[in-house]
Amino acid sequence: MLVLRLLNVVAPAYFLCISLVTFVLQIFLFIPSMFRDPSTTPLLSPALLHGALFLFLSANALGNYVLVIQSSPEDLGKGLNLGKGAEGLDGSRSPGSALPSTHFCRLCARVTQRHDHHCFFTGNCIGSRNMRNFIMFCLYTSLACLDSLVAGMAYISAALSMSFANPLAFLTLLPHSISQFFSG
Repeated sequence: MLVLRLLNVVAPAYFLCISLVTFVLQIFLFIPSMFRDPSTTPLLSPALLHGALFLFLSANALGNYVLVIQSSPEDLGKGLNLGKGAEGLDGSRSPGSALPSTHFCRLCARVTQRHDHHCFFTGNCIGSRNMRNFIMFCLYTSLACLDSLVAGMAYISAALSMSFANPLAFLTLLPHSISQFFSG
């Protein structure tokens, strides 16, 4: 149980660090490399369009992340007598069975309505109050990751002058990246 409670602290810190690293890579490496194309107009350059899309996706992902954390499910078991001998409506002894459509989370030690799961990346339960924001957080985070993947591949192909249309591109990229890693 201690390991799971520790994961509640480590996972949000991991998510925020990865988000910061991705943001720094996008702003200082991927987007400036797109400005080098002189054939595009400044207003509709790929760098500005990509930067606007990335900022939109990142702002929505982090905004919904904060909303998921702020609107955590309320503890419905506070006013109930849920001691060790308390039985629920169906005769079971779990504290979450005292109310219909509720669940007791052992990690949060609270009863939530329409409990879906306990999310370690947010550090709380996902239930009726924050399900919409959690779904939007997952959607925007997935789209931001896809956008970063595309921008990273474009940067790598431009920096190494290789095309990923070639089926052997990854076989040539792997030894090159390993040698660059070990050479510093």
